[in-house]
Order: sequence, then structure tokens, then C-alpha cells
Amino acid sequence: MELLRSRRDLARLPARGAGQPALVLVPTMGALHAGHLSLVEQARAWGTVVVSIFVNPLQFGPGEDYSHYPRDLDRDLALLQPLDVAAVFAPDAADMFPQQDAVTVSPGPAAKFLCGASRPGHFQGVLTVVAKLLHLVQPQVAVFGRKDAQQCLVIAEMVRDLDFPVRLVDLPTVREPDGLAMSSRNAYLSIEERRRAGCLSEALQQARQALARGERRPDRLREILRSRLAAADQVEYAEVCRVPDLQVPHEATGHLLLAAAVRIGRTRLIDNLVVRVSATGIRDVPLLAAGDSES
Repeated sequence: MELLRSRRDLARLPARGAGQPALVLVPTMGALHAGHLSLVEQARAWGTVVVSIFVNPLQFGPGEDYSHYPRDLDRDLALLQPLDVAAVFAPDAADMFPQQDAVTVSPGPAAKFLCGASRPGHFQGVLTVVAKLLHLVQPQVAVFGRKDAQQCLVIAEMVRDLDFPVRLVDLPTVREPDGLAMSSRNAYLSIEERRRAGCLSEALQQARQALARGERRPDRLREILRSRLAAADQVEYAEVCRVPDLQVPHEATGHLLLAAAVRIGRTRLIDNLVVRVSATGIRDVPLLAAGDSES
């Protein structure tokens, strides 16, 4: 497993082109957990895997947790070592953004809602670093976790509109035994906060069950979500949205995202479910069309 610490080191990436396996990028911010490792393991089905580890300063707003976001590269490398990863790209911020007044990528319409409404500039930072990673690594496939659903949709807009030659794949959220979505930020939670954090996945499941019973009113589904989030210290949003445009539907049918963001203590947590609701019932589905988007 090659450790690449700078853009210059990317010359050591495996060969790409005719007759070579596809290069598959799994972008992360490190502090790896079982959810990340599941992405890496599944990514091998598409080709040779490269994992990026980079805590991107551009996607953190004022007062957010950039300075104390967990970082332990040695631990992350030890976790990746057994997984047949070809290379880990772990640059520092000065290498990724050598110019202080850097050009950035403006997000499309899907960034206006949910996390985009409460975190100004967040998705601009996300798209800027993802665009750089796609340009530098030049993968044929990029793999993301479905927990960051809005991020996936915003990136898919960029890939489509700017003609990036990459296929995007979103993979299911990996959860703790009690349903809590795995996240590097879970480490911030105290024992008591960790217990209360279970309300997030419980609320989403309650809304899903209401859909299965035939509830189609978005306002009623939002009420169900919010009522089950009473254990949170703050509910930032609890929404039912259409996929891919994240608009609130008149009726909760078709391809839907059930999404919520809360604060438990000082920790911000997000979670979602992606479903398709039709006359024949409800089923869990990928976020992106057929699980991928190809330019």
C-alpha cells in the first residue's frame, strides 16, 4: 500500500488506461470507522482502490470543529492495510490549497436546502476539494456513503454539469447495533449523549413505517419525525424531500429522502433513509439512479 503525501507523489499511482483495472477513489476525512471500511471493501468490486484522507478546511464554517476534528493517520493506515488498498493519498492543506485566495466551485440547486441552508459555504468547500481530488487522482469510479445524501446529490450535479468522466456510486449507511449511523463525530458523544442519539434513526424508521401504512402527507411525516426527535437538544431540520432536487413534494410518492439533522450536546449529527414509494408499497433504494451516475 503506497502512502502518497503530496500531489507530486501521485505519479506513483497504478497505471490507468486500456487493459488496466479501473481506478476507484474512496474520499474520506480520516478518523476511519467500520462505515468507511465497508466502502473500501465494496469499492474493490469496481477496480483498484485509492483512499484519500484529507480534512478539508474549506467545508468547515466559523466555529465548527475543524481544529479538533479527529486525526490519526497511523491508525487509519493500520485499518486500511489488510483491505488490499493500492494507495492512500493523504496530503496536507498547504499542498492541496497552495494559494490562499483559491478558485472555488459553486454548487447547484441541490445545495440550497437541508445542510446547505444551515451551513453557508459548506458545499462550495466540498465541491472544490472533490473536484481537485477527481482531477488529481483521475479515477473512473468514485464511491461515497449514503449517509451524506445531500453531499452525494450535490457532487452528482457537479459531475453532470461540468462533464467529469467519472462514475459515482453511493453505498448504504453502516449502523451501530442500535441503529445509529456510524460517523467520526460519534466519538464526541458522552455516554448519556450517545444514548439519546438513538432518537435520530428511530425517528426515520417511524416515518418510514408511516409511509408503509399509507401516509402520504409530507407535513404529517415531518410531524412524526420531529415528535420522535424530542431527545435531541436541537432539531436543525427534519424533512421529506424528492430525489434528486430535494424539493418538498405535494405528495410523498416516488423517489424520496427522509432526512434529519440534530444536535446532541455540542455534536451535530445527520442521518437519512432513501426510499421509493409506489402503489405497490415502499422499498429502500440507492440515492443515485441505479446506484450510480455517469457523465
